[in-house]
Amino acid sequence: MAFSKAKGDPESLKGRTITPSKLVGYQKGSVVSRTIVERPTGTVTLFAFDKGEGLSEHTAPFDALVQVLDGEAEVRVSGKPHRVRAGEAIIMPAGKPHSLRAVERFKMELVMIRS
Repeated sequence: MAFSKAKGDPESLKGRTITPSKLVGYQKGSVVSRTIVERPTGTVTLFAFDKGEGLSEHTAPFDALVQVLDGEAEVRVSGKPHRVRAGEAIIMPAGKPHSLRAVERFKMELVMIRS
Protein backbone atom coordinates (compact mmCIF):
# COMPACT_ATOMS: atom_id res chain seq x y z
CA MET A 1 0.00 0.00 0.00
CA ALA A 2 1.19 3.46 -0.82
CA PHE A 3 0.23 6.40 1.35
CA SER A 4 0.50 9.94 0.06
CA LYS A 5 -0.51 13.43 1.06
CA ALA A 6 -2.39 15.65 -1.36
CA LYS A 7 -0.95 19.11 -1.84
CA GLY A 8 -2.78 22.19 -0.73
CA ASP A 9 -2.53 24.81 1.97
CA PRO A 10 -5.31 24.48 4.58
CA GLU A 11 -5.24 28.26 5.06
CA SER A 12 -6.27 28.77 1.42
CA LEU A 13 -9.60 27.04 2.12
CA LYS A 14 -10.75 29.47 4.80
CA GLY A 15 -13.71 31.67 3.97
CA ARG A 16 -14.55 29.66 0.82
CA THR A 17 -17.28 27.22 -0.04
CA ILE A 18 -15.68 23.81 -0.52
CA THR A 19 -16.78 20.35 -1.58
CA PRO A 20 -14.68 18.04 0.63
CA SER A 21 -14.93 15.02 -1.68
CA LYS A 22 -13.33 17.05 -4.48
CA LEU A 23 -10.32 18.09 -2.40
CA VAL A 24 -8.72 14.63 -2.40
CA GLY A 25 -8.46 12.24 -5.35
CA TYR A 26 -8.18 8.49 -5.77
CA GLN A 27 -4.86 6.91 -6.71
CA LYS A 28 -4.58 3.26 -7.76
CA GLY A 29 -3.31 1.03 -4.93
CA SER A 30 -3.04 3.96 -2.53
CA VAL A 31 -4.47 5.88 0.37
CA VAL A 32 -4.34 9.64 -0.15
CA SER A 33 -4.86 12.15 2.66
CA ARG A 34 -5.23 15.91 2.92
CA THR A 35 -5.48 17.81 6.18
CA ILE A 36 -7.82 20.77 5.84
CA VAL A 37 -7.88 21.93 9.49
CA GLU A 38 -4.96 21.47 11.86
CA ARG A 39 -5.01 23.01 15.29
CA PRO A 40 -3.69 21.98 18.71
CA THR A 41 -7.29 21.20 19.67
CA GLY A 42 -8.06 18.94 16.69
CA THR A 43 -7.85 18.10 13.02
CA VAL A 44 -10.05 17.51 10.00
CA THR A 45 -8.47 15.25 7.40
CA LEU A 46 -9.83 13.98 4.09
CA PHE A 47 -8.89 10.53 2.80
CA ALA A 48 -9.36 8.66 -0.49
CA PHE A 49 -8.86 4.86 -0.38
CA ASP A 50 -8.55 2.67 -3.45
CA LYS A 51 -10.59 -0.57 -3.30
CA GLY A 52 -9.02 -3.04 -0.88
CA GLU A 53 -6.77 -0.45 0.79
CA GLY A 54 -7.11 0.45 4.44
CA LEU A 55 -5.60 1.41 7.76
CA SER A 56 -4.49 -1.40 10.06
CA GLU A 57 -5.85 -1.78 13.56
CA HIS A 58 -4.73 0.94 15.94
CA THR A 59 -6.04 3.05 18.82
CA ALA A 60 -6.29 6.79 19.29
CA PRO A 61 -6.39 8.81 22.51
CA PHE A 62 -9.47 10.76 21.34
CA ASP A 63 -12.85 9.95 19.83
CA ALA A 64 -12.76 10.13 16.04
CA LEU A 65 -15.71 10.83 13.73
CA VAL A 66 -15.59 9.26 10.27
CA GLN A 67 -18.04 10.65 7.69
CA VAL A 68 -18.07 8.64 4.45
CA LEU A 69 -18.30 11.03 1.49
CA ASP A 70 -18.21 8.50 -1.37
CA GLY A 71 -18.20 4.71 -1.71
CA GLU A 72 -18.25 2.12 1.05
CA ALA A 73 -15.94 0.99 3.85
CA GLU A 74 -15.77 -1.63 6.54
CA VAL A 75 -14.86 -0.04 9.85
CA ARG A 76 -14.00 -2.41 12.68
CA VAL A 77 -14.32 -1.16 16.25
CA SER A 78 -13.14 -3.54 18.96
CA GLY A 79 -13.32 -6.35 16.40
CA LYS A 80 -16.93 -5.67 15.38
CA PRO A 81 -17.39 -4.88 11.65
CA HIS A 82 -19.59 -2.00 10.48
CA ARG A 83 -20.40 -1.25 6.84
CA VAL A 84 -20.44 2.50 6.38
CA ARG A 85 -21.64 4.04 3.10
CA ALA A 86 -21.69 7.50 1.54
CA GLY A 87 -23.77 9.83 3.68
CA GLU A 88 -23.23 7.75 6.84
CA ALA A 89 -20.88 8.26 9.78
CA ILE A 90 -19.41 6.30 12.68
CA ILE A 91 -17.71 7.44 15.86
CA MET A 92 -14.65 5.43 16.83
CA PRO A 93 -14.26 5.68 20.62
CA ALA A 94 -11.00 6.74 22.23
CA GLY A 95 -8.83 3.87 23.40
CA LYS A 96 -10.73 1.20 21.43
CA PRO A 97 -8.90 -0.65 18.64
CA HIS A 98 -10.23 0.19 15.18
CA SER A 99 -9.35 -0.32 11.52
CA LEU A 100 -10.73 0.64 8.09
CA ARG A 101 -10.83 -1.16 4.74
CA ALA A 102 -12.27 -0.02 1.42
CA VAL A 103 -15.01 -2.44 0.33
CA GLU A 104 -15.07 -0.31 -2.80
CA ARG A 105 -13.02 2.80 -3.25
CA PHE A 106 -14.20 5.41 -0.81
CA LYS A 107 -13.55 8.89 0.52
CA MET A 108 -13.97 9.99 4.11
CA GLU A 109 -13.63 12.98 6.35
CA LEU A 110 -11.97 12.27 9.70
CA VAL A 111 -12.62 14.71 12.55
CA MET A 112 -10.59 14.39 15.73
CA ILE A 113 -11.12 16.78 18.62
CA ARG A 114 -8.53 16.59 21.34
CA SER A 115 -9.54 16.98 24.95
